[in-house]
Amino acid sequence: MGVEIVKVKAIDEGMRLNRWFLKYYPGLSLGRFNKLLRTKQIKVDGKKADAALKLSAGQEVRVPPLDAEKSVEGKKELGTKDLDFIRSLVIYKDKNIIAINKPSGLAVQGGTNTTRHVDGMLEGLKFEYEEAPKLVHRIDKETSGVLVLARDRKNAEMLTKAFKEKNLQKTYLALTRGVPKVLTGDINAPLDKVREKMQVVATGKRATTTYNVIDSVGKEFALVEASPLTGRTHQIRVHLEHIGCPIVGDDKYFGETRKKYDEFANKLFLHAYKIDLSDIYSKKLVISASMPVHFVEAIKYLGLNFKGI
Repeated sequence: MGVEIVKVKAIDEGMRLNRWFLKYYPGLSLGRFNKLLRTKQIKVDGKKADAALKLSAGQEVRVPPLDAEKSVEGKKELGTKDLDFIRSLVIYKDKNIIAINKPSGLAVQGGTNTTRHVDGMLEGLKFEYEEAPKLVHRIDKETSGVLVLARDRKNAEMLTKAFKEKNLQKTYLALTRGVPKVLTGDINAPLDKVREKMQVVATGKRATTTYNVIDSVGKEFALVEASPLTGRTHQIRVHLEHIGCPIVGDDKYFGETRKKYDEFANKLFLHAYKIDLSDIYSKKLVISASMPVHFVEAIKYLGLNFKGI
């Protein structure tokens, strides 16, 4: 194939030229891309362009012969099993976002010894769109519940900023070993990482969690509703442990102690129950995720009252 003149799509509005090429020609090396720019083989609307140029819908990009760079060797297509699985998790979908109910044990992104994760299955959530949705926030691997995905760049930028600035109301449910002395309140305790674990440290970063005890079993267990007003790593887990009420099944912050008491605590009992996006989209939009089976069974076993089951 020879030179192509490619029109910028509306979905790529505002994308930098270098990122546009990375998206559509993933096999194109940075060195070759820069050389093509210097030699004016890449142009936008017939003019020499800079790598950082932000594209507008309808602009025409001159693309030299790059057929071999349109794909990356070794990239695997999503199998039927994973396709069916990731689509079975969808709990909400509109033109802007997709929300899934992530199960406990499934990582959001890959890492050491983690090959199966949400990020690797996003191609299965394109539906009628040309692009896969984008991650805009994360929840821990062992935490279940609502995970929001943006369906285009505009919504991705908007939501990423909102999550970063903590403008969204997120509500978690936690089953704790022990009952808070004050049934409703705020936990203000600065956090920092100490020897691979987050801990309450006087010189740490500001961290605030609001909580409310929904129901309890004597002084042994409590079903707690918690909302982080800041976004520190493992914030709810550390804060609840800090007030003497560690989350059942939390090996990292409860450890071996919980195994002496809780035979059903083979998973973390922390669930991202709902998220309020009303302020973002100027309409009532609260997305909630049903509780996983192990959480429901524990609540029934302990006789806790919760209408959301």
